[in-house]
Amino acid sequence: MQFYDAHNHLQDDRLKACLPEILKTLWSDKTSGVTSMVVNGSCEEDWADVAALAREHPQIIPSFGIHPWYVKTRTSQWRENLESRLKSVPSAVGEIGLDRWISDYNLPDQEEVFLWQLRFATNHGLPVTIHCLRAWGRMEELLKKEQLPKCGFLLHSYGGPVEMVKPLVQLGAYFSFPGYFARANKERQRETFRAVPRERLLIETDAPDQILPEPLIRYPLAGPDGKPVNHPANLPAIYEFTAQFLGVTMEELASQVEENFKRLFCALK
Repeated sequence: MQFYDAHNHLQDDRLKACLPEILKTLWSDKTSGVTSMVVNGSCEEDWADVAALAREHPQIIPSFGIHPWYVKTRTSQWRENLESRLKSVPSAVGEIGLDRWISDYNLPDQEEVFLWQLRFATNHGLPVTIHCLRAWGRMEELLKKEQLPKCGFLLHSYGGPVEMVKPLVQLGAYFSFPGYFARANKERQRETFRAVPRERLLIETDAPDQILPEPLIRYPLAGPDGKPVNHPANLPAIYEFTAQFLGVTMEELASQVEENFKRLFCALK
């Protein structure tokens, strides 16, 4: 079977010290079964690392964007820098979005940055990966007002209300399930995915973030500070949990997710 990671941050500093071993596990040893992944940039400082990984590894689809956590750190040339990145190599736009969970957030500022990136993606026919925390009502309002990429957009680690799934699907949304939602205290988020149409379902690790519950950790990994981080090769374990949760076979889930992933992202390759 082939496994597709719809969202991670392989360029993250917490993975750099052990990145050669991670890459070997992912592809050289062919032990993980991971076929392709979307690696998301979050700020201007990490876009070069995302681009370098994509150049060296054809399994990687690069994505560039200003994450709402880094809106305040953007330079005055961020638009020109992002446009240059996106035009230099086939890539997606992301991770972008809105976040009212962080302290001292400035929602109007986040919206300005989010909408510029969303409109660029729409005008250039690029898929988008969207982050949203505690701003789902406003996010839905904005998406309903805007023209959106015809190929669709991904709501990564979707944690919004189940009532929004249908209207978001009608707008072109895909929804990625993270292994983090297998945790006992994430039942509400997990149950929401029963309402997601199978043709709009994707799977993600969000590595190195979103630490999995212990039974799903096939590849333990620690960051430079010794704290556990999420290894992207844990992806098949997330598939296994999701298949069991949804009551389908691994083969059925893997086939459907592969089709969905390619529909959204692989026109870029």
